[in-house]
Amino acid sequence: MDMTNEEFEKLVKQYAKPSTVKKNLCWAFCVGGGICALGQGLSLLYQRLGSSQEDAGTWVTITLIFLSALLTGLNVYDDLAKRAGAGTLIPVTGFANSIVSPAMEFKTEGFISGMAAKMFTIAGPVLVFGIGSSVVYGLILCLMRA
Repeated sequence: MDMTNEEFEKLVKQYAKPSTVKKNLCWAFCVGGGICALGQGLSLLYQRLGSSQEDAGTWVTITLIFLSALLTGLNVYDDLAKRAGAGTLIPVTGFANSIVSPAMEFKTEGFISGMAAKMFTIAGPVLVFGIGSSVVYGLILCLMRA
């Protein structure tokens, strides 16, 4: 089927869905902000229960990772992520989701060869490059101080 560029563009415009950028931005902002607000609320709760601000921050991180992993296992987090996009990917909850999702996908293959083997397929490169770049940064910082 031979088609000119103009005919192709007309065909694409005919079948393309209208852009929902504004709606997607609002969802990402609201959900990401909601996660951050939840974190702040948890921080205040942990501080009121007697934790220092630094310890409360650690407990908030642990709690958000746990909740993200739990909601991923219950197939709730992925539905939320479909609507909110980057609003759920940016915080630490998105990282927890990226570890649990592949594990849940391959759980039928068994605990070792399925869940454990596939757990870091998405997050593995992030860990490798994150740790590697922090080592390089640390070496550069040490050399600059010497």
